[in-house]
Formats: sequence, C-alpha cells, structure tokens
Amino acid sequence: MLGFLVRLLPFWIREPLIILVGTVFGVRILFMALVDGEGWVPAVIGAVFLLGAALRVRVVVHALRARHRRAPATEAELEPVTPVPVTPAPVTPAPVTPAVRRPVEKKPNAFAQASFAIGLFAVIGGALWIEGKLPEDGTAATGASRPAACRLDEDEELPSAYRSTPGAVTGADLCRALNRTELPELLGTPAERSVYASGTDNTAPLTDRKVAQPEARVEFETYTVELSATYNKLTVAQYAKLTTYGDGRDARKLTVLGRPALLTSDHMMKIQFDLGSGEGASGPVEQGPLARTLTVAFDGKDRGGSYDLTVWSESGLLPDDSALVDIAEAVLPRITRGARDQD
Repeated sequence: MLGFLVRLLPFWIREPLIILVGTVFGVRILFMALVDGEGWVPAVIGAVFLLGAALRVRVVVHALRARHRRAPATEAELEPVTPVPVTPAPVTPAPVTPAVRRPVEKKPNAFAQASFAIGLFAVIGGALWIEGKLPEDGTAATGASRPAACRLDEDEELPSAYRSTPGAVTGADLCRALNRTELPELLGTPAERSVYASGTDNTAPLTDRKVAQPEARVEFETYTVELSATYNKLTVAQYAKLTTYGDGRDARKLTVLGRPALLTSDHMMKIQFDLGSGEGASGPVEQGPLARTLTVAFDGKDRGGSYDLTVWSESGLLPDDSALVDIAEAVLPRITRGARDQD
C-alpha cells in the first residue's frame, strides 16, 4: 500500500523522497552495526539502503540532463510565428486566418518540488533523531547508555504453578525490575552497560512443576547478575540452618528492607559443549566460578518463600557484600506484582 502511494507522487517529489529516506535509514543502520556491535547482517542491510539511494541519485541526474537538453527547443516554440504573405489570386481571395499564439502550459518547478520534499523529510528525520536520544520515560538524555532489552519467552504458556500462586511474579517482572541503568554503578562498574538481559518463567526443580520460580538474568562484561523468586514454604531461617550442614564459612545473617536475609557463597556449574564435532557433545560438569547470593524473605515475618540475588564473574572477581545489599534495596521494591511483599 505504501509503495502504491509513493508511485502516485510526481517524479520530482518521489525521487528526492526515496533518496532521503534511503540515506537516513542506511546511515542509521550502519551506525548501529558498526558502533553498537549489532553484527554483519545490519551492516549489509544498511549498505543496500545506501546503494539504492545512490542509484536513485543517478536517475535524478539523468532526468535533469535530459530536461536541460529539451530547454532550447521549448524556448523556440515560444517565439511568435511570422505570417507568410499570401499573393492575391484573380479569384475572390479567401480570408486569411491570423496566427494565434497559444498559451504555453506552465510546467511545475522541479527545484521547488525537490526542495519541499527534502525539507519535509529533514524535519521528520530530525524528529526521529531527537526521539532516539530520549530515554524510555521521555525525559532528556543523560548520556548514560541504555540497558539491553529483556528477552522474554512470550510465546510459551505460563506454567500452572503461577496461576495457582496468588501474587506470583513472572520472569518479565523480575527482568524489568533488575535491568536498570543504575545497576552497573551499584556493582562498581559505572562505565559498563548490560549486553544481555532475559526473563524466564521456570519452576523449582524436584517439585513436579508445582512451585513457581521465575528468574531474570542481566550480563555485563565484568559481572553477571541473576534474580529469582521461589514460592515455596521454606523460610530464610530454615535455610540458614541448612547451611550449617555444608560449608557455611561465608554465610552471614543480616536484615534487608526489614526482612530476614542471608548471604552465602557457592560455586557455579560449568558445562562445555563441543560444537565442532557436529554432534553437540558435552564434556563433564566442572566447577565454575564462585558466586555470592543474597537471599531475602518475601516479608518481615518470614512466612516462607524468598528472593535470591546472585552475582558472579568468569574471572572469579566478586563485588563487596554491600553492593548486593544496595542492589536488593533498589530492585526489590520495583517488583510491581509482588503481592506477598508485605512487611
């Protein structure tokens, strides 16, 4: 439909319009590919847009040259026609019809049309550029990099455990709360921005999919942060007692947002996949980097269920415990659907 409407426009409006749009889109997509690291596919698309704009420029140049070549002949047609004298015949002369000068049809001004089209789309392009500089809440840009958009499993049906649990949040709720622009500063790496963010609607293992356990993950160059919510009947106090049976040297009890909380450490699991063989074979499970987890009860009375905030790094570097507490105090109040977050 849009292509049909464009074809209805006059040549001197349609062609500059296509050139301007193709150039703007091509430069913008190439910028995203080269500066934002979006990959080679956007770079090829941007190059195609610029190539199409260059071909249209060539068409307009040929049309202008052809117009200039026709200009002398058109001016010659405007000169008055000199009547040829008629020699009187011996018979009664027929009346001679005087030459009539026809009014010349006024052609549209190609330069004015092209200037109008370019000016109009320059205004539209400027508005789109200003809009792209604004953050999502509509305020002026502060120079901080936007976080990566959350990737969600929107096509998958929500497990029945979520429908049977009043106030249960989803992976999307957790990702929106966790994936904030101030998260790198809370981690102590203010110059970084998130490179990946996702939210999944999982269920707790070994529960026959009857316990909702949504998760969100945000990855940076230095750290990876995970936030999960477990809707079971296990209290933080009971979980603290369980840690005494393991290596509880790094366990520390504290209070966050007026709720019981526990800091623990554990190693991640590391699995390597051999994709070069073409069979997708995986190697043995190895011990991964050390992770630090802050477990916070849903409410001040510790009636069961908790949030788990986990941070780790491939290099083994961990932020201070105070950073996890700051993140929890900034993120947990933003979980909008947490009906059980009542102190």
